[in-house]
Parts: sequence; C-alpha cells; structure tokens
Amino acid sequence: MSVNTAPAAPAAPPAPPVALSGGVVAIAGRPILRGINLTVEAGEFVALMGANGSGKSTLVRALTGLRPLAGGHLELFGTPFDDFEDWQRVGFVPQRAGATAGVPASVWEVVASGRLTHRRLFRPLGRADRAAIDDALEVVGLADRAHEGVANLSGGQQQRTLIARALAGEPELFFLDEPTAGVDLPNQYALADALARLKARGATIVLVAHELGPLEPLVDRAVVMRDGRVVYDGSPLAQTEVHQVHAAHHGPEDGLVDHAPQVSAPFDAGRED
Repeated sequence: MSVNTAPAAPAAPPAPPVALSGGVVAIAGRPILRGINLTVEAGEFVALMGANGSGKSTLVRALTGLRPLAGGHLELFGTPFDDFEDWQRVGFVPQRAGATAGVPASVWEVVASGRLTHRRLFRPLGRADRAAIDDALEVVGLADRAHEGVANLSGGQQQRTLIARALAGEPELFFLDEPTAGVDLPNQYALADALARLKARGATIVLVAHELGPLEPLVDRAVVMRDGRVVYDGSPLAQTEVHQVHAAHHGPEDGLVDHAPQVSAPFDAGRED
C-alpha cells in the first residue's frame, strides 16, 4: 500500500484589505478621479498625500462607499464592493468638524455609537461592548474625559474621540481623513501615539494628509495624488519631496479641482479634497 507523502499545498495568502483597479469617480459627468489603481496590504500604514483638490479625500470616500465609483473594480478583503457586508471590519474617521454634529453627547456616548455594527438595534450594551469602549478611550488617552460633553473638548481631543469611536467597533481597516488638520502640536503627538498603538496591534491604516507632522515615522508607504490621478506610489516621502513630486507632474488637465459636494453622515461634516 502506497502512502502519499506529498507536502500539502501552501495556503493562499489572505486577500488585501483594499484592492482598487481602474477607479473612476465623476460628479455631474465631470471626472474627479481617473484610472486609480491602489492595493493596500494587511498591516500597512499608507498615507494619501497631495495638495488640496488633488482628490485624496474623494478617493477615501470612494473606498468606503460614500462616493460611488463610475468605473473600475473595488474589493474589500477579497469581496467585490457590491457584495461586501462585513462593515464591522472597516472604520472611518472623518475630519473633526463633524464631531459634535449639534448633539449634546458625552465623549462616552459618541464612542459607544461605534458599537452599533456589533449589536442589534435598541439592544443594551453588553460586557464586551463596554470593554471595547473603555479600551478605545484608553488607547486615545481620553478615559478621564469620558463623561464630559464632546462639544467642550479641544479640536484635537474631538478628533481623538472620533478615532476612539471607530476603534470601539474593533475594525481591521481604518480610513482617516486629515486627522491633524487644525490640531495643535500636543494633540498631534497624542494622535500619533494612538495610531502607533493601532499599528502595533496589526491594524491596516489609510490616512489622508496634507502634511504628516508627528505621524511621519508611522508611515510605511506614500501615495501622492495630483489632479485626480496617482503620480507616486512608493516609500515614504519627506514633505519637501511630496511637493517636488506634485510639482513635477504637469499635464493638459492641470488645474482640475475637486468640487465634490459634501456627503453628510452622523458626526461627519468634513470637506472633500
């Protein structure tokens, strides 16, 4: 009797959290993003960079479904976007302008809203929910401000509240839109510390940024956009190098500006660029 001793076939590598090919976004028939190819591997910290109007925020909104694609193919965790339903694996952190949304909520209540994808509507928070909320507040350094009104916090603390809200959902993939915009330097360092802890946990992070500041050491890869196209995708760049890359790519459609209208969502009133 023969025994099959052939080694087992190696397991296929997991699908990347983000895979976009030929991505196109158009508004009122006007192209805003053109031919975008972007793959983000598990555990990567990717910075989407470029001048205002380059399309970087619009790209993140397309990747999260807030902007429909007019062309191309998008997969999240190996699933075509139209079939993707496992949204608890994805967290989106908007610009802080929408942190309060006119609602007199406490920090804890805003962060607790991040657990909605894990429980049925109107179901009380369970032990696991409360543990995730407490952990998220601790990661962003706001455990001692949990019961304060979020409207009373500084801009940087509001941004950290939004990060905690996303973190409470225990996602594997984070999208952050300009988290340091208008934030003072001490809070930028606090944001960097929180994101460093997420990165150490193996999270995949896609960050929109005009300038990186204290976040620069965390970045594994830079993607620079200009006029709705990717003009650089590679190793991290210093801020001066980003400007050089941006300035070096001039074309016949120079000057295109993304005038996308606002897309509103709970606690989200950030601009698009």
